[in-house]
Amino acid sequence: MSAEADGMGMQGRPRSKWRRRMMDRLFLVGCVCAAVGSIAILVTLLASIARTGMTHLDLEFLRRGPSRKPENAGIYPAMIGSIMICAVCAVTAIPIGVATAIFLEEFKPRHRLLRRIHGFIQLNITNLAGVPSVVYGILAMTAFVQAFGVFGSLNEPAWSFGTADAWYYVRLPFGRGVISGGLALMLVVLPIIIISAQESLRAVPDSLRQGAAALGATPWQTVRRMTLPRAVPGIMTGTILAMSRAIGEAAPILIIAGIVFIRYTPAHLMDDFTAMPLQIFNWAGRPNEQFHRVAAAGIIVLLVILLAFNAVAVFIRHKFGKPHS
Repeated sequence: MSAEADGMGMQGRPRSKWRRRMMDRLFLVGCVCAAVGSIAILVTLLASIARTGMTHLDLEFLRRGPSRKPENAGIYPAMIGSIMICAVCAVTAIPIGVATAIFLEEFKPRHRLLRRIHGFIQLNITNLAGVPSVVYGILAMTAFVQAFGVFGSLNEPAWSFGTADAWYYVRLPFGRGVISGGLALMLVVLPIIIISAQESLRAVPDSLRQGAAALGATPWQTVRRMTLPRAVPGIMTGTILAMSRAIGEAAPILIIAGIVFIRYTPAHLMDDFTAMPLQIFNWAGRPNEQFHRVAAAGIIVLLVILLAFNAVAVFIRHKFGKPHS
């Protein structure tokens, strides 16, 4: 009986090994098919957009403002507005996000109560990464545009510096200006930057921290000279993904700006603005077929600016990233 069982076992092992190999090959073929299919769909969409939009894309399109006539429509005000709000978003979100990640990951509390507070904050940051962007737009509307109603109204601000024609004009509340749009995008991408920066800091070997501590370095010196420089490539990768999402967001910007047809560029951070996603959405929603070509041209410009931002981030990543020694 045991000999028969041993024979069945000997016959079952090669069959089981062959089955595992077949499952492995099928899984590999499925992954390759999914990747090739995704790339084919993306290439098809890009080719369709390029074929439709290249007929309208020229230097005049980049210099003109929006118009009710498709042959005279341009994207310059929306392009400048998108660049300005993304600059405000990057300047505010990246330092705050990286500093928060360093505090949560490198300076963990030891007291039980503080550890529970730390875990509660970490849980909320993880949950905030999945909140729809329109919720952040409503929050920014209350916090930045209206300032909770504490600093007067939009027509009569409680505090202002400079005149409305000066480039350095600042007021409270901020109103529906560039700074409010940038801060709204900051709320959208901040959880993504924090989580990606934390993962990058966790990927740094603990032996570097232990070696620095053994040499008498303080926790801040360890972070500044050892941990953070080696986490820069991962942090920049997360930043690239976050800014890619920010430049294409339309819902929070629509809540903040409220208007799309603007023929002038913002003169200061408090000035009204529009953004490329809003302008493209406006063109694509019109029944005139010519405006659809204009929208395709705007999509090409948006993709080029997105690739330019990503190229700068990749350059910074390779410039300041240090290999482990």
